[in-house]
Amino acid sequence: MDGSIGVEAGGQDMAINRPGLGEDLPSAEVLWARWALIAALEATTEDEGEGIHRTGTWVDDQGLHLDDSGCTWWGFAPRGEGRYVLYGEDESSGVKWHEPPVDMFVGAPDWLPHDQLRDLLSGDQLGCVYWFENGGWARAPYPASLGDDGLDCGMSRFVDRKDVLRTIADEDHGAMSTQDAETLLEHAENYRLTPDLLMSLVNETDWRELDRPAMTRALRLAGLDRT
Repeated sequence: MDGSIGVEAGGQDMAINRPGLGEDLPSAEVLWARWALIAALEATTEDEGEGIHRTGTWVDDQGLHLDDSGCTWWGFAPRGEGRYVLYGEDESSGVKWHEPPVDMFVGAPDWLPHDQLRDLLSGDQLGCVYWFENGGWARAPYPASLGDDGLDCGMSRFVDRKDVLRTIADEDHGAMSTQDAETLLEHAENYRLTPDLLMSLVNETDWRELDRPAMTRALRLAGLDRT
């Protein structure tokens, strides 16, 4: 089992191993804040109505989601009492093709959404499962012959803080300076990002009109403002 936290807000960035290890990930709270901030920046009222066909990065009452409509999709959900589940698939994962089969649920706690995860597994849609409790991440043990579980390609965008800052500042998201991106991310990671601060730093581009109501709803649904 993997346990320790590898990256914290403002700390050193670390590469993700292949296959992934629990210590490759930041704490669940930091991962949630980074992912949720990108979800808020991408939120639109139109996308909220897409349901199961939605793509991009978003938050709903089930948790956080990432789907590029191609090679990677992920879900991240709180399970109460400091517990979280991270699951998904990247095309780089060899888990579901490995022989002998890899049991992703060995050692898994009973509070995971087992029925949901096994439904995904039965449809060949699940590449890995990680869980967080007692301050650390864990997953099932892998055979030495497994080369990759997809965690790197799927989650490195949130694990590397510099990548997160670049995403926040680019024209597809905040279209802002590095300093303003740092301000947004710091407030998000400390769960004191207000809608007013978010809107004061995000800029519209010539081709994208910001959907402020949807962005505010996403921010509040993700719980990034606990002030």
